[in-house]
Amino acid sequence: MKSEEVSILCEAVINSEPMNRILLSKFIAAVASRDVEISAAESWLKAVHKYGISAQDTITLTNEMMNSGSILTWEEEPELVVDKHSTGGVGDKMSLMLAPALAACGLKVPMLAGRGLGHTGGTIDKLESIPGFNCNLTPQQMQDSVHKIGCCIAAQNDAIAPADGLLYAIRDVTQTIDSIPLITASIISKKAAEGLHALVLDVKCGSAAFMKTEQDAIQLAQSMVAVASGLGIKCQAQITSMDNPIGSHIGNSLEVIESIEVLQGKGHQDTRNLVIMQASSLLLLSNIVQTTAEGDAMISQVLDDGSALNKFEQMCIYQGVSVETARMLCKNPHKVLPISNTKIEIISNKAGYVNSINSLNLADVARSHGAGRFDIEDIIVPEVGFIITKNIGEKIDSGQCWMEFYYTNEPTYEEISLLNRSITISQQEIVPQPRLITVVEEPRGK
Repeated sequence: MKSEEVSILCEAVINSEPMNRILLSKFIAAVASRDVEISAAESWLKAVHKYGISAQDTITLTNEMMNSGSILTWEEEPELVVDKHSTGGVGDKMSLMLAPALAACGLKVPMLAGRGLGHTGGTIDKLESIPGFNCNLTPQQMQDSVHKIGCCIAAQNDAIAPADGLLYAIRDVTQTIDSIPLITASIISKKAAEGLHALVLDVKCGSAAFMKTEQDAIQLAQSMVAVASGLGIKCQAQITSMDNPIGSHIGNSLEVIESIEVLQGKGHQDTRNLVIMQASSLLLLSNIVQTTAEGDAMISQVLDDGSALNKFEQMCIYQGVSVETARMLCKNPHKVLPISNTKIEIISNKAGYVNSINSLNLADVARSHGAGRFDIEDIIVPEVGFIITKNIGEKIDSGQCWMEFYYTNEPTYEEISLLNRSITISQQEIVPQPRLITVVEEPRGK
């Protein structure tokens, strides 16, 4: 594509005019085929980041990005095809349980997921801590898995929404990541390419989220819901708090362990509650149930009766895990997953009630020990992470352990000091606040 054609698109953005749809389509196609000058793409991204674009242009952009690669189609019961997306958090492992739980309820979940970004963990990194688990599925393999099992969890690849791959890489180095239209188009184009009927978005806000304030989170949620709705997808966004870690386990292998415990009908209540809330909304959007209470009950049942765990086992086997390993994983994950043999207990120096736990501190230390990446080439160390043994609101004594840190390289004095400062203790009893802050629905009349 000629640079002067991209300049026309940039001028429209700068002047707050609608972009020429033919040129925009041509530009996205050129991005997908890598037939555009990087400097021209940079100029366009910077213009969108600085000046913004209209809601209609965001829908058009998302649609063109969706159509830049393969689109999954569902001939049988397309109204049952659903997914969720989270903007990322510390201990956010919901996808590992949601996909099989929803499949156990009769829905179809062709989930595309990502690797860790910044301080947040990635679903694909977590699954790849399971010996043999293959996340690199083709679109056809994704469809086959959904037909046979009801779900799959696959890594994003160049077959689906390939334009996003290059645009995202450029955004990363041009400081244009935090543009709401660009975030919206990036996320929704990939989800729309799955052929979805319904989508639930978990938009996190707080000290350990990309969106720090509730207002910013709502603005992003409104944009994504409007675009998804504009593309014919029933959509709801849940604004949730991301100050304290989710559940009890943080780190790749450890989060798989906690997920399996929830699938066994046990696990941490915080994690279970989020799974039920998100899954119940998708059951409601898909007309499987008529009320939230019915959805909650259905998800609770598949978590408690073993049917969700059975779907997880089937998914593991389809995606490359041996039958013997998959069965042992679902029975006793500690015997299958890599977990460090060395740990240190983090001790409270005060007595009282746990008031807060600094998620960002924990994530930064875990990342520096290999649980996350600083560069794309970095190798994940799956056995690193934390187990929180004292939850928000629980009583704690001075000298009592509130967290275990599993590591492979000896932590520094500064890291241990940071972890020690990551808990606040109140002398008053604490009532834990619910994760859900508010809900953003699709526009009326849709």
